[in-house]
Amino acid sequence: MSSLDERLGVLRGTAAPIPHNARTLAALTANPSCERRSLLDAAGIDKDALAAHLGLPRLLRKSQLALDYGLAFERKVTAQAGAPLVPLLRQALGLSVPEVSYEDVNSVGSDDDKSPLRLRRIHTRSRIRRAAHGRPDPRTLLDHPVLRLTVAGHQAYLEPDVIAFQREGVFYVVEIKSFPVIHGQLDPLKATAALTQAAAYVLALRELLAEDGLPPERVSDTVVLVNPRNFTRHPTATPFSAHKQIKNLSRHLDRLRRLPELLGKVPPDTTFDLAPGPDQKPTRPRGELVAALATVRPNYTPGCRHHCDLAFHCRTEARNQGKTAALGTAVRDDLAGIDTIATALALTDGHLHPSRSQKDLTQALRQAQRIHADLQTDTA
Repeated sequence: MSSLDERLGVLRGTAAPIPHNARTLAALTANPSCERRSLLDAAGIDKDALAAHLGLPRLLRKSQLALDYGLAFERKVTAQAGAPLVPLLRQALGLSVPEVSYEDVNSVGSDDDKSPLRLRRIHTRSRIRRAAHGRPDPRTLLDHPVLRLTVAGHQAYLEPDVIAFQREGVFYVVEIKSFPVIHGQLDPLKATAALTQAAAYVLALRELLAEDGLPPERVSDTVVLVNPRNFTRHPTATPFSAHKQIKNLSRHLDRLRRLPELLGKVPPDTTFDLAPGPDQKPTRPRGELVAALATVRPNYTPGCRHHCDLAFHCRTEARNQGKTAALGTAVRDDLAGIDTIATALALTDGHLHPSRSQKDLTQALRQAQRIHADLQTDTA
């Protein structure tokens, strides 16, 4: 075991590491400047368990009804050996595929096999390599394939919905989502989240082909989202460019590779171990856990509440420290260079002399104060 693995193991404590999936990787890009999130995720620490021990409000999860609906829609799209999906892909990508064959990688291995995920990954790799090298293989659609992506020096297994490829050898990732296309428009937030998940699959597929010396261009930046049309269960396919999401995720994965730099800022005895007792309930004092979290710099924004289990802890921390980020990203960005509300107020009231870089901001703050005072006078 490397010294880096040992250090991450100390951070994690007695708990087993939480493996990454496409959703957790997508969440990484939401706040790439947060060192706390980067370190916890690199160590595979269960943030939900930390949040529960601290008594924090839990993030909203999908209801079982929504999950069941999503599975039913996916089965509808891939039913009959992918028959409903093929014409959608032909139209969305402009492909001319005279012979289409379908394979569900879920069927690989027996029920009593101890490592079906690994077997499915080996089978996926074999099929894709054959297609990439132009060897005779009728497979055109792989359902439930398994890919592998290097995250912080470790291998994360990812499961795209479908990988489609045309005869010319360019691969496409297809994501089946249950949120609808209303009059040709997707919810922008949900679409971006889906494309960011798909970006992880694109990078994993490129990593697989790179093992054979094949260029990344063999995997298209174009991702096909398959969604219900309007308020029906009839599927429709829409191609999207995921170039931006792929670039952002690549940048953050590179950041995770610089873990020694992040670990160098943390005391060597820091641990987030919850010290579970014989009944597996955490026994670690909450104050100790809060102190351990304080050793790693966060970057709280209100948007964290939508994707990070520790967001409410970081929000309280930011408020107690009077951080401008607690007021929102717009305020934080407008006051770039002024980290605390107290400093902003002191500059506005003249109790603090502005530095050269703060002069323009101080003038803007004082102008805002005058406008606020005039409005209060008018309403009085």
